Amino acid sequence: MLLTGLALGGAGTAAYFVESDRIERRITASLDQELEEFNTLRETGIDPRTAEEFATVPRLAQVALKRNVPDASEVLIAQWEGRARLASNEVIARGLDDDPAFRSAVDPLVRGDGGVVVVDTVQGETNVAVQPISDDTRQGAWMVVLLEDRERADFREVMTTYAFVAALALFAVSIGAWSVAGRLLRPVRELRATAQEISESDLSQRIPVDGKDDISDLVRTVNAMLDRLEDAFAAQRTFVDDAGHELRTPVTILRGHLELVDTHDPEDVAATRLLLLDEIDRMSRLVDDLIVLAKAQRPDFVQPAMVDAGALTDQLLSKASGTAERAWQLDARVEGDVSVDAQRITQAVLQLVSNAVRHTGPDDVVAIGSDRTAGAVRWWVRDTGSGIAAGEQEQIFDRFRRGTAGPVSAESSGLGLSIVRAIAEGHGGRVELQSIEGHGATFVISVPAAAAPAQPRAQPTPVSSATRAS
Repeated sequence: MLLTGLALGGAGTAAYFVESDRIERRITASLDQELEEFNTLRETGIDPRTAEEFATVPRLAQVALKRNVPDASEVLIAQWEGRARLASNEVIARGLDDDPAFRSAVDPLVRGDGGVVVVDTVQGETNVAVQPISDDTRQGAWMVVLLEDRERADFREVMTTYAFVAALALFAVSIGAWSVAGRLLRPVRELRATAQEISESDLSQRIPVDGKDDISDLVRTVNAMLDRLEDAFAAQRTFVDDAGHELRTPVTILRGHLELVDTHDPEDVAATRLLLLDEIDRMSRLVDDLIVLAKAQRPDFVQPAMVDAGALTDQLLSKASGTAERAWQLDARVEGDVSVDAQRITQAVLQLVSNAVRHTGPDDVVAIGSDRTAGAVRWWVRDTGSGIAAGEQEQIFDRFRRGTAGPVSAESSGLGLSIVRAIAEGHGGRVELQSIEGHGATFVISVPAAAAPAQPRAQPTPVSSATRAS
């Protein structure tokens, strides 16, 4: 409303000053024109009655008045002997002649060389141009009077009309703006009200939205953000509950054995000490895994650099083959460079190797390989162990989930596959599982790759006995 009012007021003010200046210039031009016409008649004109030059001031003034049709705001006056004698409008001329302000302003010009003067008279602000004239017996003057108030009357009427229309326009714009702004800002008010209702324990509130404007898009974005926050808080609560449950078990074991230990029995103390150290080691591993998962939310969790994918595959097989006695194999080896965090890829693959070792025996095959597909490089760990049941494959990557097929080691925290998934997603990729219960499992880490594709080795290549663990 303020901007609209300022715009309308500014437009009206600009129009007023421009038109006022134009009126001033028109008044000046009219005065000059009338004086010029009179002087031309006086100097070169012929009296139509005598066909000779004008002999007297009255005759000159009479002919000049007949030949000139003044405007509505203009009065022509011829005076001599100190009084107005002829005029185009006798009423105005008589009123001006009786006005002391008018007389005191024009008399000096009549007795002198003439000129133009602006005086405030009974007719309002008046512009007067005086041209002295005389004959052999009389001294007089020709006056052109422009009544400025009358000259500006039409303009004042236009400005009054403009002010009225502008006021109506401002009122209409204000009503429309109030209505539109209320409609546009209603989602913002609802957003504020919803935000006030949202608490840590209740993130279910959403803002109703049905428009297609920018505010509605903002509300949809906020609703989507609330969805993510609700999911994040739910995941956080689940994570805290699960972590608390997992940590509570070793703490309970520690407390129970400490309460029951016979401090006078050296063998009991030694056995309890070994058990407690083992539980402490398990807690330490669990805390380390939790720290890794917490870091996975940070933007610097993965720090990619160009590495030789084939050499990295060789290193993974070399490191894995020292963890246990298995029939280690190299399925395939990709060539070329790829932008990945080699340490995180190593961490993820060795975690998969650890899982494979826990679910296989000494005679089972555990294979590592890498290849390149359209736009991605893959590393996988394949084993011929017990496999994973179809019903568990969807949840196996959740935190604190452990597979039920095959032997389950007490060393497993249930976080290993969650860490593998976090590393894959940190690279912008994913981890996949292919398994049939009783026929082994294959875990595949796939990450985007910008390097040019290279052909992997097509046939699996068993690792020589020198690289097998003893």
